[in-house]
Amino acid sequence: MYELINTTLIGITSGSIYALMAIAIVLVWRSTRIVNFAQAGMALLSTYLGYEFIRIFHSFWIALPLAMVAGALVAALIDLVFMRLLVKHASQGPIAAVAPIIATLGLLGVIRAFISFFWGNQDLAIDSPISNVGYTVGTHTLAISPLKLAILIASLALMGVLTLLFQRTNLGLALRASAFAPEISRLAGVRVDGVRTLGWALAGAAGAAAGMLQTPNGTGTLSPDSIEFSLLLVFGFIAAVIGGLESLLGAVLGGLILGLVLAFVLTYISGSLVFITGFVLLIVVLIALPRGIIGAKGARRA
Repeated sequence: MYELINTTLIGITSGSIYALMAIAIVLVWRSTRIVNFAQAGMALLSTYLGYEFIRIFHSFWIALPLAMVAGALVAALIDLVFMRLLVKHASQGPIAAVAPIIATLGLLGVIRAFISFFWGNQDLAIDSPISNVGYTVGTHTLAISPLKLAILIASLALMGVLTLLFQRTNLGLALRASAFAPEISRLAGVRVDGVRTLGWALAGAAGAAAGMLQTPNGTGTLSPDSIEFSLLLVFGFIAAVIGGLESLLGAVLGGLILGLVLAFVLTYISGSLVFITGFVLLIVVLIALPRGIIGAKGARRA
């Protein structure tokens, strides 16, 4: 009984972090129609900046929002300096549709090289801000600690704010309109370029939150070639596609489903099958629901 409860708790906690990364991917896709494979690098850079904020302020909880702001600024700068110029000059080329995607892969390498140059290749530690020892019920220890509970609450709060922003505000409407019909949006008075940059900034903030919350929950260390952040990107992308790449709500649902499935595979089958299970789940969902769980009901649903 307790094993089932613990597995569910682990799945929900991990799934909430996957959902944050999925939201970051969906935000860029919904506002620019670009799949951003540099999201892991942006999240890693933001977490390194968060590490510096922790050194300055000696508080993880102060560093978390500052890292999100830094992540938003980094993402906005990338769009202003790099992506706008690329999209403008590649829009008439023979590979116009895939050029931005290829560019984000290159950008991922550039960001990792930048991190190596400034911070070196040694591992840096982000200590758990609060206890990571599970709560006890009688003689049983639950797989939910003060740290994991705080991560879960913070993740759900951020997901809720971003989802409401995208679904219920004029800004969210402008983000969607700028992606689907940029010329019509301009005629309607929407500043399309600025709105798209804002979409990148929101994605940068969400990715920074995912990185900052994942690090103390995982190995607690940072390195330029972090496998943990690569897996975060992979599972975040799978969660986004499972939920429906057009939907923030779908990204949340996809992240939680993926987290639960992976946790049950890890506990009841084998840890060696966790990575491949994500892709198997992706294939199964796409065969049954080609547009994803939420997208199947309407490709443009928020």
